[in-house]
Amino acid sequence: MTPDTLVRLVAARCLSYPDERLYEELPLLRRALGERSAELSEFLGHVGRTPLLDLAAHYTDTFDTRNRRCLYLTWWTDGDTRRRGLSLVAMKRTYRAHGLEFDSDELPDFLPAALEFAALHEAPGTELLQEHRAGLELLRLALAAVDTPYLRVLEAVCGTLPGPSPRTREEAKALARSGPPRELVGLDPLGLEPLGPGVDLPWPTTPAHRAERTPV
Repeated sequence: MTPDTLVRLVAARCLSYPDERLYEELPLLRRALGERSAELSEFLGHVGRTPLLDLAAHYTDTFDTRNRRCLYLTWWTDGDTRRRGLSLVAMKRTYRAHGLEFDSDELPDFLPAALEFAALHEAPGTELLQEHRAGLELLRLALAAVDTPYLRVLEAVCGTLPGPSPRTREEAKALARSGPPRELVGLDPLGLEPLGPGVDLPWPTTPAHRAERTPV
């Protein structure tokens, strides 16, 4: 794995609904992450200091569509329209084209699912996240407007994508109108140095892949 794909994998775990498994895996997540992301290290420290029930309640309150803080990527582009169904089908096809059959109670545009895919397949995963860059940045800005440690996780995720992040909602909306950069289409992975063997990191539970998983 590269540093960016490791960050995406840990972020996927952090952005899933908090449960006892997250707390059990904290030492492993910290050890695998090392010093590669100050943002995620800060968030994992917050998890370690926060009771599970309090963190779960905060998660539910934070990622609420009514508050325009949503973890479903196509919600930012299509809203609750018929067009969103086509976008979800397209995302499933993207997973399937790379040997991963989406089999989960969640929707395929759930951000932790997209991040896991982007960790397993860096180049197409980066392209997928770039297609939804505007939504990711709008979510990041929405989290910045409230008091939540989840902002640090979104900052880490956006930091794995090329180019600077928009500073304002207006800049993020302009990104949505202009579309994602196209220079990534058809390119090989980003060419970062691999982390090396022996990074034993648990896979997130979303999506549930029927493809064989190998240690990273």
